[in-house]
Amino acid sequence: MSYVSSSFRSSSAFGAQVALDDDRLRRIAPSIFAEQAHVSRSDKYAYIPTSLVLEGMRKEGFVAVRANQGRSRIAGKAEYTKHMIRFRHGSYIGTESLGQVVPEIVLVNSHDGTSAYHLIAGLFRVRCLNGLVVCESETADIRVPHKGQVVDNVIEGAFTVIEESKSAVERAESWGQLQLTRDEKHIMAEAAHVLRFGDAEGKTETVIEPDQLLRARRTDDRADNLWITHNVIQENVIRGGLHAWGRDANNRQRRVTTREVKNIDGDVKLNRALWMLSQRMAELKGV
Repeated sequence: MSYVSSSFRSSSAFGAQVALDDDRLRRIAPSIFAEQAHVSRSDKYAYIPTSLVLEGMRKEGFVAVRANQGRSRIAGKAEYTKHMIRFRHGSYIGTESLGQVVPEIVLVNSHDGTSAYHLIAGLFRVRCLNGLVVCESETADIRVPHKGQVVDNVIEGAFTVIEESKSAVERAESWGQLQLTRDEKHIMAEAAHVLRFGDAEGKTETVIEPDQLLRARRTDDRADNLWITHNVIQENVIRGGLHAWGRDANNRQRRVTTREVKNIDGDVKLNRALWMLSQRMAELKGV
């Protein structure tokens, strides 16, 4: 079966890896198909619907495999809000094997002025159904403003970004050969803990412990190499579901559960910071 979900990380949303057609995308992220820009945009704003870019990407052999959109508390703005589409080349569809890492293109846009077209390199790990965002280089982070030949510029950028995604697959393979000590894994968990729960000064007040970010959710992820460690931490940070006991303002015991990161900006920011963290660890290890 195909997967349809408003959150592309939901484990129940995944089945056979197939392309999402327009009907499914409309249900997942209707702002992709906004027929005009939000009324807050001036006449200088060039409205280029994401649906046109979607059509152009398909003509070049790329298909949408996952999508979601943000929320808005402003009445009538939800139909124009920020949305994310993850593209994969059609040659990968239906051929994925368990444990494989597949290159993707992450496209972010909005029709309310909160985002230009933003292309980022991404990876998809079939085993844990995680969608990672890569922080490889500036060429893997392309922004196209809403003016000029938007569709052509986005497609041109997509080919640049997919090459970075392919390079990231090779990076993942090298990380899989790099073994970490217990202390090194703990250092990564502590840094990720601050990224996820720290305030502006880096202070954390949660009862969730850093080592909880190292708890594998499946037997195959009980390994000490950098690639598996990165994925375990990323999954625990982004998908949430970690539990601990704390006390409320009245000193009564209560169970604390971490939430899934659903905000698009938060998702991208955390993913890229975690990638940079793992990249720095690899460099310290001499890779």
